[in-house]
Amino acid sequence: MGFKKVSKKFYLQPTLAAAKNLLGKYIVRKYGQEKIVGRIIETEAYLGPKDKAAHSYLSRKNFRFPSERKIEKFFGKKLSQDKTFLKNLFRGGGKITERNKIVYWEGGYIYIYLVYGMYWQMNIVTAVQGKPECVLIRAVEPVSTNDRHLADGPGKLCRWLKLDKSFYGEDLTKSKRIWLEDDGRKISANQILATKRIGIDYAGPYWSRRKLRFVLKNSF
Repeated sequence: MGFKKVSKKFYLQPTLAAAKNLLGKYIVRKYGQEKIVGRIIETEAYLGPKDKAAHSYLSRKNFRFPSERKIEKFFGKKLSQDKTFLKNLFRGGGKITERNKIVYWEGGYIYIYLVYGMYWQMNIVTAVQGKPECVLIRAVEPVSTNDRHLADGPGKLCRWLKLDKSFYGEDLTKSKRIWLEDDGRKISANQILATKRIGIDYAGPYWSRRKLRFVLKNSF
């Protein structure tokens, strides 16, 4: 078994599968001459417009298909004329803003945003273009140090990996400064603990209680 860069195909899988399959993968961050490496041990899935905790959430009755001009403004001319993208966009609905537009792209891009004006949170866009879904990376286990608490939260891991707004829209399959690697080891279902997501009570009883958070057992 050897380390191999994660391919585009991996990121295009359904979001629930991606959230589980990201466990055990390694985030590699090149910072100057240094490589900062952490093994992903905790994720959360966000399932697009129907998910009241997602940034793209919008009730179907409030959805109005955006104008061609707006689509081109947010996504560029190529996507604005892509039939598959437009079909998925119409079927799903969803809120589109300057902040969340990257989640409407195909899987493999970084969606990073600031919370409380202080902490960056790294998400990986998943599934096919036009479906605004992503996986929040909640915790990683540092490889080069025994201090597990350096990156055991979404804000802490972004600080440890030295991530900021400049990583918004970064392509994990092409970037020279951040990417994911797989060591070839399979994570089995009995190694994964599924629980409700953290800090989303505002999403109501159904979405706040769904088990969309996945933790690699014995990692904390």
